[in-house]
Amino acid sequence: MKFMKLGSRPDTFYTTEAVRSVSSEVSSDLIIQVKGSRYLLHKFPLLSKCLRLQKLCSETSESSQPQLVQLHDFPGGVEAFELCAKFCYGITITLSAYNIVSIRCAAEYLQMTEEAEKGNLIYKLEVFFNSCILHGWRDVIVTLQSTKAFPLWSEDLGITGRCIEALASKVLSHPSKVSLSHSYSRRGGDDVSCNGSESHRHKPTTNKGWWGEDLAELGIDLYWRTMIAIKSGGKVPTNLIGDALRIYASQWLPNISKYIEKQDESDSELGEVTTRHRLMLESIVSLLPAERGSVSCSFLLKLLKAANILKASSSTKTELARRIGLQLEEATVGDLLVPFLSSTNGMIYDVDVVMTILEEFMLQGQSPPTSPPRNKGKFERQRSRSAENIDLEFQERRRSSSASHSCKLKVAKLVDAYLQEIAKDKNLPLSKFIAIAEAIPEFSRLDHDDLYKAIDIYLKGHLELNKSERKRLCRILDCKKLSVEACMHAAQNEMLPLRVVVQVLFFEQARAAMAGGGQAAELPSNIKALLAGHKTQSKATASTIPSQDQWSLSGLKSPKSNLSTLKMKLAEDDGLDDNFQDETQKSSTKTKSVSMIPNRPKRMFSKLWPINRSASEKN
Repeated sequence: MKFMKLGSRPDTFYTTEAVRSVSSEVSSDLIIQVKGSRYLLHKFPLLSKCLRLQKLCSETSESSQPQLVQLHDFPGGVEAFELCAKFCYGITITLSAYNIVSIRCAAEYLQMTEEAEKGNLIYKLEVFFNSCILHGWRDVIVTLQSTKAFPLWSEDLGITGRCIEALASKVLSHPSKVSLSHSYSRRGGDDVSCNGSESHRHKPTTNKGWWGEDLAELGIDLYWRTMIAIKSGGKVPTNLIGDALRIYASQWLPNISKYIEKQDESDSELGEVTTRHRLMLESIVSLLPAERGSVSCSFLLKLLKAANILKASSSTKTELARRIGLQLEEATVGDLLVPFLSSTNGMIYDVDVVMTILEEFMLQGQSPPTSPPRNKGKFERQRSRSAENIDLEFQERRRSSSASHSCKLKVAKLVDAYLQEIAKDKNLPLSKFIAIAEAIPEFSRLDHDDLYKAIDIYLKGHLELNKSERKRLCRILDCKKLSVEACMHAAQNEMLPLRVVVQVLFFEQARAAMAGGGQAAELPSNIKALLAGHKTQSKATASTIPSQDQWSLSGLKSPKSNLSTLKMKLAEDDGLDDNFQDETQKSSTKTKSVSMIPNRPKRMFSKLWPINRSASEKN
């Protein structure tokens, strides 16, 4: 920190609670009142340097009594006035980054210019500000922070603008300089998450974004202007800009989970804090670099959660959703669980915003053409440099397409895991569950085990679903993509429609036949159990299935596992419809053409139809 001392006389101010004076053999002839404090001073030293006091004193009639001058709107208060008065008397004053703004505003108010006297206070302050303050990194930050107390004066005098330009120029001159900031060691490296998640401690290693933590001390208005100046320079890598924004959000956005518990709009103090944080959040979002990957997907989703809780503008949430969609494959299930602050339909999580994110994601991964464009005419006969460039571009497109396909596979796993979480919500509509599941293209799901588990959770949490709704839900499931373990679980799942159970039986038998090399394969034990009509019907429901019976072969073999018979299934259902029969016949034809299955499927269905007929007759 740089300091400067002005003046040389050893005179001192004598101070009481109400009256302040300067020791002198000459009696005071001027009384100046500043914010409730009175100063007994002399006209000669003050009027010779302060044009404003000259005008005020000339307007007052002459009297033998000390003249009273009141300065009600004096900037900087009594501290700044005392420093200016001491300078007029030649008393030594000390300047630093902490007080230069207040003294500069006070000197401007008193009009201590060169017109009044050469080498006046304003001139000396400007020399110190330009030669010392603006050359020091920490000095500029401290000075810029102090302008918050005098925003209009600081703007008019150019102090704020010059400080911002100085900070930006220093960052642009060394955008990737490896140097730890002063505030890094001071705060100990704690990083508090803006959405209330666990905090992370920075490792004590070199930090290329050496300026990010120091700038995080600024208020959002000054920070926004400083970051705009830095970004406009075009020299700082976007990932460093993103790191700086993450640091700022971690420091200033509090644990906003407390707003979920405090939803009383009549609390004016809470409303003011919420408004301030909302404006801060929207400013941070406006500063995000446009380049993909400049900030992590996790950080973007934390901002989105904060935007939901703080009720940010729809444009802010739309922009965050768009950016998240560009790098959704980096997200985790916990990241996607965006809570509602308050919901009229009682839903826990904001599913609509996740649907918007998925739509944005699907728009990004459009596959490029399968072959490079061909040039016609003379360019077809001779390979030129441009043709080689086309091939290189095509190879790059193929690599991009492969990466896009890989991202879709990751996102499909992510969505299925997300469905398992939101399926527990009692108020989640069936249409929204299906919309999320169908937002992912079919090819991106290599298997349907996770999707089946999500459907199973939804069925058990929504027992009020009728037969039509359960069928509608299960249409998104492809039984051919279920593993043996999932098939065994589905075969005994009493919540599933009959159509799905029969499909599972059929494809499981077809898979067993193909595994047998075209010979008549032995039916798996679980199918035998289902086809055994003489076994006792189980009365257990999905809500009473023990946790150890879920998703494990050992659980299915345990004594607690009661397999429901197909006869009971048929008794509960009103029979298979014609459409399903057509689908079964088509699937049977395709399976025969591949694996040359003998008459085993026909035998199985010959067992099914009589049971079905008997069930319908009973009804």
